Amino acid sequence: MKAHEKINYLEFPASKLSATKAFFTNVFGWAFTDYGPDYSAFSEASVDGGFYRADLASQTRHGAALVVFYSEQLEATQEKICAAGGLIIKPIFELPGGRRFHFSEPSGNEFAVWSDVQA
Repeated sequence: MKAHEKINYLEFPASKLSATKAFFTNVFGWAFTDYGPDYSAFSEASVDGGFYRADLASQTRHGAALVVFYSEQLEATQEKICAAGGLIIKPIFELPGGRRFHFSEPSGNEFAVWSDVQA
């Protein structure tokens, strides 16, 4: 949804575009629309965006912004991520107000999932 001066769209690199699309479809239920062989737009993610083919990855250690998902069932979400080929790069840890973990998807982009629900 467009809103004046609000974040409207996010784009990420993807070296393994097909695997990245399958990962986000399986774990988070995203839908994809391809625009040629090197770009795929996603929807059903709360904010729309896309992946462009590139041999790069969005990682916080290189100064990238961190996109953080919310989960009411942190461990179950972590299991889905691992089952779909994601890698846990920071195991679940406590933070003020809840818990969080970081993962990378098949193209190496880093994301996080947090929850305020205690295990």
